Order: sequence, then structure tokens, then C-alpha cells
Amino acid sequence: MKIFDLDSPLMNVLNKMADLMWLNILTLICCIPIITAGAAFTSMHYVALKIVRNEESYITRSFFKSFKTNFRQATLIWLLILLIAAVLGGDYYIITKSGIQFSSVLVVLIMAAAVLVICTTLYVFPVLAKFDNTIMGTIRNAFIMSILQLPKTLVMLVMAFFPLIIYLVSLRLIPIIFLFGFSLPAYASAMLYNKFFQKLEDQLLSEQEPAPEVSPEEDERVFHDEIDESIKIEDK
Repeated sequence: MKIFDLDSPLMNVLNKMADLMWLNILTLICCIPIITAGAAFTSMHYVALKIVRNEESYITRSFFKSFKTNFRQATLIWLLILLIAAVLGGDYYIITKSGIQFSSVLVVLIMAAAVLVICTTLYVFPVLAKFDNTIMGTIRNAFIMSILQLPKTLVMLVMAFFPLIIYLVSLRLIPIIFLFGFSLPAYASAMLYNKFFQKLEDQLLSEQEPAPEVSPEEDERVFHDEIDESIKIEDK
């Protein structure tokens, strides 16, 4: 009967599943207006990293804390991503459907650009959730991280298509998307980049002067644009 103790491995797994399910529901609800999806994804990664680190048990409070803190930057980054995706998608459509003969090199360049945008997007919201920076600084650091962590980035890329894979496998599995379609890949991704993030945090904290104490309700992102000089850390 010890397997049903509150601290048993089984109960820990069930608690995390419940947290991820509720996190997924919160994310989907906040994505409904579309324009707020960037802030929702940022909050999802913020909470997912906390779950990986066993730092927070109040999912809703943490989610909306990050949502409020990062709303402006996350929304602008999200709109920029949508704009770039629209441009690349339009270019691809024109090249392949217009009937005009274009060089195959253009198609390759567009596909390569699309992959770079997707890989950068995989990191941009986790970076925004954890590090305080400008919009361009956040995007730049996310791009650098996606290159430095390339093997993990490829795994994260596959996991990002988890909802689409579930949908293609069987329509009967669609409820899984509503329960874990976004939060589960975010949690798995957080497990991959957590070690690298932790090294950056430790190094940046060691380089900064002691900061005054802040209340738990204040912004926990304590890092600024110094990350660009420190980001090239070997991930062991």
C-alpha cells in the first residue's frame, strides 16, 4: 500500500500528469484569441520548467504570473513569427504553384529558412520565460541556443509536432491533444534544456553583483543582456 503514499513514485507521476493536464488546458484557453498565443506558450514553458525542477505547485498562479509579466514581449515576438511564417509560406506557394519556373535553389533556401525559424521558435519562448532581455536579444539568444544544442533541438523539433502526429494517427486520439498535446512536449523539452539553462543561470549569477531581495510576486527573471557573452558554455 506504500505505492499510494503521497511521496511514492506512483503518486509523483500522477501528480505531474495532473499538473501537465491542467497546464495544457490553461494554454489552450489562452491561445483561443490567437494573438495571445505567444504569451500562453511563454507561460507554459515557464511552468513546465518549474515542474521539471520541482519548484512550484501552484500551476494557475505561476502561469498567469508569467502571462502578465511577458505579455508584451511575447505578443510582439509571436506576431513577428506569424509574419515571417506568412512570408515564407507565400514565397513557397508562389514558387511551387504559380507555374513560373524558379530555380530549385530558392526552394531549398526557403525550406532552410523555415527550419531555422522553427528551431529558433522552439527556444524563444523558454528563453523569454526565464531570461530578462530585449526582444531582439531574446530572439538572438534563442537562435544561438538552437545551434549550440543542435542534437537536443532536433529532438525538440520532433516533439513539437506531437499534436499533428496524434491527429494523423487516429481521430480517436484527439482528446490526448486537449489533455497533453502541448504541455507534454513542453515538459519533455524542459528536461532537455534544463541543464543548459541551469549552467547559464549559475554563471550569470556568479558574474552579477548581489541583488536586493525581491518578493515572490516580482519578476523572477534576473538576467539581462549579458547572456550573449556567456552563452557559449560546453554542455556536458
